[in-house]
Amino acid sequence: MKYQRYDRAMVLDYHEEVNGYMTVTAAITRPGVFPYRRADGSIQFEAKLPDDIFSDMVIQSAKAKPVTDEHPPEPVTASNWQRYARGMSHTDSRVQGGMLRVTLTVTDPALIDRIKSGDQQEISIGFETDLVAEQGMYQGQKYDFKQTNIDINHIAITKQGRAGPEVAIRGDSAAYQIDLEEGGSDMATYKIDGKEFEVPSEVKSYMDAQQARLDAANSKAGDYDKLQGRYDALEADNTRLKTELDEAKKSVLTQDELDAAVTARTELLSGARAFLGDSFDFTGKTDREVKLAVIEKVKGDDFKADGKSDEYIDAFFDATVERSKQDGFSSMGSNHLQTTGSYSTDSQKEIENLRAKRLNLKDSKGAN
Repeated sequence: MKYQRYDRAMVLDYHEEVNGYMTVTAAITRPGVFPYRRADGSIQFEAKLPDDIFSDMVIQSAKAKPVTDEHPPEPVTASNWQRYARGMSHTDSRVQGGMLRVTLTVTDPALIDRIKSGDQQEISIGFETDLVAEQGMYQGQKYDFKQTNIDINHIAITKQGRAGPEVAIRGDSAAYQIDLEEGGSDMATYKIDGKEFEVPSEVKSYMDAQQARLDAANSKAGDYDKLQGRYDALEADNTRLKTELDEAKKSVLTQDELDAAVTARTELLSGARAFLGDSFDFTGKTDREVKLAVIEKVKGDDFKADGKSDEYIDAFFDATVERSKQDGFSSMGSNHLQTTGSYSTDSQKEIENLRAKRLNLKDSKGAN
């Protein structure tokens, strides 16, 4: 459900054209928490937050909208705009100084005279909005509702200090932005360091504008910090990916290394098959697993591989194969082989020598 709202601002800058028209530059709305008096007399505090009031939708909705003499009793449409329009807003709506600003051209001579005399110098936008029931705090003020999906319908020139046009309030869906000061006082309340001071309304408007500029600057600073954080995160990702790429390059084999690896694997499987037989499943087996299978086939339970390094297993495998070739082996059933010699201290020394040779070979490759 859309709710009708009417905001207030002041005509602070205008000049007359040679053709008699009046051009007005005005801030028509800004972020903040505002009190709205509803048709039943109740007051509720509603927030216009920067993300909502400065959205592309709201900025676009302020362009080329009718300027009216007070708020009309109905929304301005294509079918009734000639009845109510007394001018038109330009297409230069923009966020400036923490406010939504737009240039207006007033074409009605009577309304122009009332603006010049000071009798009618308040600007009030008529718009529709979705109200979200949401309690929060903005600029030190509490609110119970948040305005979102704001769509400006028209921009009215109204009498200064008017509490709200009765003809424009149509049921509970319409509410007019008010000042909480009663009795027609020209003094407004401005809070500094938690203490309230009475100041002229023009001074309060100026101070509010300065605060809005400060809020906009702080918002930009926050946006910068967010962008810096994103940049730093991307830079960290870039460094990590570069490191991973360098590590991946190190693990890529040259063609000669690949050929050597394939040859070594082929020779390993061919030699192991002589011990393990054709029925042994080599699929998915690492070189270490294949070598352990051969060692266990030959040595049986005498060999324990727990805690042994790859270099040790390689050396033990080479010694086992070499010893088996020298001593010979006999078959005790299908694919069961056992050396006919004994495993001596000389064999252990041979293993250590082979292990040392493998370590030296690995070190030389690493140096290259």
